[in-house]
Amino acid sequence: MEELKKTCLYEKHIALNAKMSPFGGFDMPIQYSSITNEHNAVRNNVGMFDVSHMGQVIVTGEQAEEFVNYLFTNDVSTIANGKTIYGMMLQPNGGVVDDLLVYKQDQNKYLLVINASNIDKDLNWIMLQNKNFKVGIENMSDYFGELAIQGPKSEETIQKLMEIQLSDLEFYSFKEVSYRGENIIISRTGYTGEDGFEIYGSHAFIQYTWDLFIKAGVTPCGLGCRDTLRFEAGLPLYGHELSEEINPIMAGLGIFVKLDKKDFVGKEAIQHYKENPTKKIIGLELVEKSVPRAGYPIIDENNKQVGTVTTGYLSPSTGIPVCMALVDIEHSTLGSRLFVKIRNKDFEAIVINKQFYRKNYKK
Repeated sequence: MEELKKTCLYEKHIALNAKMSPFGGFDMPIQYSSITNEHNAVRNNVGMFDVSHMGQVIVTGEQAEEFVNYLFTNDVSTIANGKTIYGMMLQPNGGVVDDLLVYKQDQNKYLLVINASNIDKDLNWIMLQNKNFKVGIENMSDYFGELAIQGPKSEETIQKLMEIQLSDLEFYSFKEVSYRGENIIISRTGYTGEDGFEIYGSHAFIQYTWDLFIKAGVTPCGLGCRDTLRFEAGLPLYGHELSEEINPIMAGLGIFVKLDKKDFVGKEAIQHYKENPTKKIIGLELVEKSVPRAGYPIIDENNKQVGTVTTGYLSPSTGIPVCMALVDIEHSTLGSRLFVKIRNKDFEAIVINKQFYRKNYKK
């Protein structure tokens, strides 16, 4: 078995008695106090996550924009320097290689932020597509550490502790600033459904900043509540709501797929699927209290399996049992009645909007 990798904050997590567990090939903190406490800190105040396991790839050169647009479902030519954009890299058949954020530093330089579990796969895929483009591709995943500061008080907390002005930073924008003699990137992005920021820098800088925030009383948060937070906001997790078998149209993410672009890998397959859909990710609310988990069958009134739960929880913010599920398209209409099979018992569920919590991003 391959040895788990450690982020630059691993020793900090151990010192805080974090509950550790494998995630994406890394030994990561799942929780420090409790998932519920950490979840509520982000919803109501401010919390801090170690997300240094994420991967970073820099694409440079005179054809950087053209190349990234060929790799990526969204259109980076439509955004200004200093903006961030979400989308996916697809296989020719429309399956998702990964979902990612692209940072436009300038027309000739882009930062791609990819999922930890997919770093090697993504890098190989990116290199494979680079046959006819004049670009440089550099894997910076071992250099960068990354913190996510999330919650309604994240802006005031960062401004107070780091003395960096952030009120001018719009959602999905970033700035590059000099801090303690180092160039860092700070973006108004996140994965929680709350206002928040992600900060990129060297390992030494990330370690210093973690200590600064911990000493100020900011709640350290593990991946357990990162999952409940993103789930409540209806945000996908690769391997659950997106995968090589679940394309962006199935996932309800067609807004991030620009079919009017000249070309991108997987365009033809996605165009065809959009015109002939067969499955869809939906939200379900259980009528009785029980906890739906990933992999549980979804059945119809005739006891026929019509789908599978992709993520499910007793929502920490509402106390309501809800899940996302991939189902046959004919069972995806809002208000439809289905059943989740939990430990050989069928629990009635109603199809609802899969955003179980209203997102509070800065406009």
